[in-house]
Amino acid sequence: MPVYAFIFPGQGSQFAGMGRDLAAAFAPAREVFEEVDDALGERLSKLMFAGPIEDLTLTQNTQPALMAVSLAVLRVLQREAGLDVAARAAVVAGHSLGEYSALAAAGSFDVAGAARLLRRRGLAMQRAVPAGEGGMAALLGTELEQAREICAAAAVLQAEGQPDRLEVIEVANDNGGGQVVISGATGAIARAIEIARERGIRRAMPLPVSAPFHCSLMAPAADAMREALGETSIAPPRLPLIANVTAAKATAPDAIRDLLVRQVTGTVRWRESVQAMTALGVDSFVELGAGKVLSGLCKRIAPDAATRSAGTPEEIEELLKLL
Repeated sequence: MPVYAFIFPGQGSQFAGMGRDLAAAFAPAREVFEEVDDALGERLSKLMFAGPIEDLTLTQNTQPALMAVSLAVLRVLQREAGLDVAARAAVVAGHSLGEYSALAAAGSFDVAGAARLLRRRGLAMQRAVPAGEGGMAALLGTELEQAREICAAAAVLQAEGQPDRLEVIEVANDNGGGQVVISGATGAIARAIEIARERGIRRAMPLPVSAPFHCSLMAPAADAMREALGETSIAPPRLPLIANVTAAKATAPDAIRDLLVRQVTGTVRWRESVQAMTALGVDSFVELGAGKVLSGLCKRIAPDAATRSAGTPEEIEELLKLL
């Protein structure tokens, strides 16, 4: 019997029209989108289905939207195949905002609660750093330690006639497969891209994001989420979460609350998380939600494991045959 981990995507997996085909094909998916709309007091589903993409990619919209698609897929699997996540999977995990989807799948949050938290998270992250003052870049063809060395070099701002000063630049995501994402002050990101190219990194490119996520510049957003999560009841998950910032199991609600706060400024340790899941015996990863980003990463990190994505009606129908 396969040992499953259900995994949930994060920012970057969104696209215009996301969720539209699910809503057309499955009544349980429509229910989830309606629950999210009601929780937020607006038609987020209309924005997801019809755009414009510029509004969908605003992080306060992207975060609850991606969660909505993931949980819509899950609801379909529960209704159509009688899927019991706790019975079929060993663990759950999610990439950044996907951690909220994973916790909702494990029973720690309901759909409405997760949607409201992610709306607050998105707004807090957007407001933490003034527009234009922070950014992110992807380094392809590198590993964690080399990326850290590049960040250390790029942090130094040299100005003629003035003492050197340091700007924030840190590893945001260790995604595995030679992919590391860095985050920080705009100038430091530009220097890091130049240094990476000089050091022979295969590809170094700025990312089209609106803020420098998962670095210490996000401290105001972490404070906002500490307050939001402090007001939120978190039920014990029905199966363990592999947490982004520790790459280890988490099951206690108070620990989960702390991990979600730390996650705002901390590195998403996805490579280590996948390795931790395989060490626990997981041999099959199932990505629920938009896109196939995490499935692709898992294939590179754990090439012997089976991977499958379920985000479209056709993919769900294929998965239903296995469950």
